[in-house]
Amino acid sequence: MLIWINGPFGGGKTTTAHLLHQTLIGSLITDPEEVGFLIRKSIGDHPSRQKDFQDYPMWRSLVAQVCADLDHYTHGGPVIAPMTLLRREYAGEIFNALSKDGIEVRHLLLHADSETLRARIESSTEFPGDEERSEKVRAFRRRRLADYQTAYASWLGEQAEVIDTTDLTPEQVLGRALTLLRP
Repeated sequence: MLIWINGPFGGGKTTTAHLLHQTLIGSLITDPEEVGFLIRKSIGDHPSRQKDFQDYPMWRSLVAQVCADLDHYTHGGPVIAPMTLLRREYAGEIFNALSKDGIEVRHLLLHADSETLRARIESSTEFPGDEERSEKVRAFRRRRLADYQTAYASWLGEQAEVIDTTDLTPEQVLGRALTLLRP
């Protein structure tokens, strides 16, 4: 089984993934962003370079293949993939490829209201002791907030299993995720 944890940038995906991993025996975490970093490094300054590595069809196929291979490696996982995925067609490509390989995909969405998301972004410190780098991360998250809200309104809120994290602690989010994942 693949558990894709989706949500806004800075929405608690990594924290939830680590808590799930600690709870689900035999699970592992994979980071689809690392596949993107590999592609970005390999392409370098090639003229066809994309700004967002998710726009490369190879990213989507490689992520699906890595997740499938990890699922087979763990004999059914679960494999946990925390990654913001806002384009319906990209999610469809990845999830359909996994389904064709016989892998159950559970798409969890960590959602919070706009005010809560903004407050979380402003209070985050990704790089303690390096305010400049932390601010770059916060600026990126602020820029992408509208993209998340559009995706949530247009498809994510209906197609994913939504956990409203607005008033929840990380442990409560874990509890909701485990309830949704029960057979």
